[in-house]
This record gives sequence, C-alpha cells and structure tokens, in this order.
Amino acid sequence: MDYESILVAIDKKVKATPRRAEPELNATAASLLGFLMAGAQSGYELAERIEDSIGNFWNVTRSQIYRELQALEAAGYVRVGATGARERRPYTLSASGRRAFDAWLAREPGSENTRFPLLLTLFFGNRLAPEDLARMLRAHRARHEAIHAMYRARVAEIERDHPFPAKTMRFGLMYEEMVLAWFATLERDGLL
Repeated sequence: MDYESILVAIDKKVKATPRRAEPELNATAASLLGFLMAGAQSGYELAERIEDSIGNFWNVTRSQIYRELQALEAAGYVRVGATGARERRPYTLSASGRRAFDAWLAREPGSENTRFPLLLTLFFGNRLAPEDLARMLRAHRARHEAIHAMYRARVAEIERDHPFPAKTMRFGLMYEEMVLAWFATLERDGLL
C-alpha cells in the first residue's frame, strides 16, 4: 500500500470514529458559566446576580436557571456541592465548563431579539379605549424613567473598576434615553 492510500484509509477511519459531541450552549447556560467564573454560587445567588447585572437586557427566570444548572451538571460543565444553609447547593465551574464558556464567548453572537410587549399592544391600540391606552403608556414611561435614573446613578460608579459591564450599562442608559424620547413623541401626539 502506498503512502497516499494509507493516508486515505486513516482519514476514513478517523471520520468514521464516533466522537462525543460537546453539548451546544445556549446563551442562558453560557451566562451561568460566565457568572460561575467568579466562584461557587447557588442557583439563588446566580438569580440575584443576574437580576442585578444583566436582568434589564437578558431575562432569565429562576426555573430556567435551575433547569440549565441541571443540564450543565449532566454535561460535566459544573459540579454541585453539598446542600448548605437554606437548602442551597453551590455550583462550581469545571475545567470543561471553562472551555465551553470560552468557546461560546468566542463564537459570533446572533442578532438581537427585540420583544417589547408595549409595542405589540400599541400596534393594536385602536382596539383600546384611549384612556386605557394612555394609562398603560404612562405606567411604562414611569418604569423607563426609573430604570434610566438607576443607570445614571450606577454607570459612573462601575466604569473604572468594571469597564465591560459599564459599557453594557451605558448602552442601557442610551436605550432608556431613546425610549423616553419616544414617549415624548407619544405625548406630543396626544396619546398620553
């Protein structure tokens, strides 16, 4: 058998050998691995960190967190410790979890998904009584004003020590400014 035939045979054998496919991470699972880079945390602690940091642009329910942690444990990406106070179980990142997170982070992010329930309601707003629509719009404007104020207060305090989270918060601040400007146009149009 010549050299080229040997290489072809080896190539066929390698391609035919089943490989254990690494589970593909979804963004929520990847974010949990990212938060676990800071050290062991329970599902409850992860939920608190998520709500406080990325919760305004990445919605994750507590049930999703626990479901994803179970899947990450089954994949070998996290290890679960002994049950502690308040029945909390600490999760730690494994070496394969670190590699999986790094691989997920290095991939090209997908397009953003915009889901804005108020816009859907407004789209069909002709079916609502004007005073009901105005009440909803005012309530949503008040929420956005509060989020805007929170971003303004916090962005400066984190910029020096946490530049990348600060950049996401600055995006949030600019987004809220745009939304509030949009509400001003609705007010000028007499909808508020």
